Amino acid sequence: MCESRPLNSQSMVATLTSTPPSFLPLWRRKLPTYNPTQCLGTGKEALEISSNGYIKTNTIGFPEKGISTRPRTSSTPRPPRPRRIILVRHGESEGNVDETVYTRVPDPKIDLTEKGKAEAEECGWRIREMIEKDGANDWKVYFYVSPYKRTLETLRHLGLAFERSRISGMREEPRIREQDFGNFQDREKMRLDKALRLRYGRFFYRFPNGESAADVYDRITGFRETLKADIDIGRFQPPGEQSPNVNLIIVSHGLALRVFLMRWYKWTVQQFEGLNNMGNGNLIVMQKGYGGRYSLSMHHNEEELREFGLTDEMLIDQEWQKTARIGELNYDCPMVNSFFPHFEDEGCIT
Repeated sequence: MCESRPLNSQSMVATLTSTPPSFLPLWRRKLPTYNPTQCLGTGKEALEISSNGYIKTNTIGFPEKGISTRPRTSSTPRPPRPRRIILVRHGESEGNVDETVYTRVPDPKIDLTEKGKAEAEECGWRIREMIEKDGANDWKVYFYVSPYKRTLETLRHLGLAFERSRISGMREEPRIREQDFGNFQDREKMRLDKALRLRYGRFFYRFPNGESAADVYDRITGFRETLKADIDIGRFQPPGEQSPNVNLIIVSHGLALRVFLMRWYKWTVQQFEGLNNMGNGNLIVMQKGYGGRYSLSMHHNEEELREFGLTDEMLIDQEWQKTARIGELNYDCPMVNSFFPHFEDEGCIT
């Protein structure tokens, strides 16, 4: 048996000073100095490695903060923008086949059907075929994916078309998830809510305990800013690489992708409500034009875009996007001319 003896003040001091640091109170511990650049070697090496080798800044870990505060030089060129941003809707899900599934299974956990898995894999091969037509040898793909089960399954099957060396990375992005439809345990109430949405408007109607498309627009706006920052700093390539042949693939849901396009091209609510949902396992391609901006007309023909719901004004704008340079504004925007009826007297209607 161990003998227990009371400690006097001197023995208490001796005990504290001899106690291992991990058992001392936090206020008595001498904590090691942490150098955030240790894992990268010297501080100079950390600065050279950060920002894909293109922005040298003292904001280690947050290179995008240096974009506007440090002038570019010939030694720090802007990374080339990805060649395409490819929007993919998930393959057919069990909820697409039978709406009663929503009354039994939480929306984020709904599976793909076997047909949906096949659609996803076919979509992957279509994307690969499109990219290989460019004739480049150094092409890669980078994925953003909604965290819902049907989108993750879509990505897994879509990815079968690409070997590891062609995939530069992926990121699960909750902001591109499906519109939250609320609690759908009651099938009849679900039907009523969807009927009310058609009457009230697809953009502004908010499902009880859920979201409206306007709510989705707000979180897609945040995602767009992240995506733009990622493009600006070249986050999709290993340090030092500057290939223009990276293709971004966003695997998401029908409404979220339509809202993404609305936000990117600054379409109006009326224009959004005229859009049609793309089919399961289908894609829409935003391809880099001659001036560096992304245009739907670079890949899709007029018939395809009209089928998706683009109007004359939207098609004219996509043609402008094909040749416009980054940062330019379309001062000849046909929407402005058509919005104000008194311009007819000035001969401004296009």
